Amino acid sequence: MTSATEAGVPPAPASPKSRKSVTGTRRTVAVLFLLPALVLLGALVVYPIGYSIVRSFYDQSGDGFAGIDNYKALFTDDGIRTALKNNIIWVVFAPTIATALGLIFAVLTERVRWGTAFKLVVFMPMAISMLAAGIIFRLVYDQDPDKGFANAVWVGVHDTFAQSSAFPKAHPGRNSPLVPQGGGFVTKATVHTGGTVTLPLVGVAPDQMPGDAKKAVAPQADPGRITGTTWQDFTRGKGVGKLGGVDPTELGYPGMKIEAVKDGKVVETAKAGADGTFSFSEKADGAKLRLPASNFKEAYNGLDWLGPSLVTPAVIGAYIWMWAGFAMVLIAAGLAGIPRELLEAARVDGASEWQVFRRVTVPLLAPVLAVVTVTLMINVLKIFDLVFIIPPGSSQDDANVLALELYRKGFAEDQPGIASAISVFLLLLVIPVMWFNIRRLRREVRR
Repeated sequence: MTSATEAGVPPAPASPKSRKSVTGTRRTVAVLFLLPALVLLGALVVYPIGYSIVRSFYDQSGDGFAGIDNYKALFTDDGIRTALKNNIIWVVFAPTIATALGLIFAVLTERVRWGTAFKLVVFMPMAISMLAAGIIFRLVYDQDPDKGFANAVWVGVHDTFAQSSAFPKAHPGRNSPLVPQGGGFVTKATVHTGGTVTLPLVGVAPDQMPGDAKKAVAPQADPGRITGTTWQDFTRGKGVGKLGGVDPTELGYPGMKIEAVKDGKVVETAKAGADGTFSFSEKADGAKLRLPASNFKEAYNGLDWLGPSLVTPAVIGAYIWMWAGFAMVLIAAGLAGIPRELLEAARVDGASEWQVFRRVTVPLLAPVLAVVTVTLMINVLKIFDLVFIIPPGSSQDDANVLALELYRKGFAEDQPGIASAISVFLLLLVIPVMWFNIRRLRREVRR
């Protein structure tokens, strides 16, 4: 008999059991490699999320079913409502400003030789932990201009245009010819041509007297004028010096403004010299002399950066200081990928640098700007460290955010049900942002 092979008939295919699937093997290996990661993901992410959702429907003890009462508290509790309002401010302003600064820095540093060094300096705060940054900015925002950098700069700028008084604590002493009026002081009696007047004050510490102050000089009568002296009527030592009289060691009040007021109107103004002396013409005859309130204006002490009204913008400023470098680096990477031919073509066509930036650079960077903005939005939704560290206890309620309120409810106030509801609410806020980011990434992959 002739065999099938010899007859030219092909042999029968091997049974399926005898053949190994390469694809199936690869899938099995892939699953085995992914299994540890999936177990960790389930234990550290999926299970906590599921447990938080379930726990959010139970009361404080965890035994009684509370329904949606914990979620109602999100919109009725004053602390949570403040936190929600602040979170909205964070999401709107922090990512926008950080991205805008990153874009400006990235574009400008391309045009300077020391751009790399500048990028390094701006990015450096990213190497600092949130805890350290919070401590730094707690000092930066200190109310005392001698300690807080922000107020030192602010007071310096303010005093450049509006100098504060050198005598904020000055006031009349015993048996003084002056009486209070409208924040300043006025003489009890009127003055007349040819006479003299003394305006003694106390209250300025000797080491706080202006550096240009000289020894006070008693007024000398002038037949055609009204002369006087204003000075620090104080001499060191017990029982030393004459009250109401100019003593050898006492100093004048240089720059003190004096007004002659007659019938409620200022008829003449004078300024004391370094020795405290001043004079008026005959126009001041019959007037009272007034030391206006501007002489005693308290020294400007800057802004209360960590007060109720400014604490949230102040903390956002600290966040921007840290994350503007992150935005700059990502945008600079995207900027390096833009074809220079397009920019040069726009310039050849007559476009200005602003038009090139607005109509060419920004549209081409739109995907990168979207990545940076969305990443920062997700980041600020869970901001905690800076808000916990920077604001003092008196204004922490005004700076409150959802992540901090979650911590308070869960640990400080022992309300795990409400804390779980806040965590679920935060998750719901993050999901749309992540969904948008995933869709955008898929579109990029398809391209």
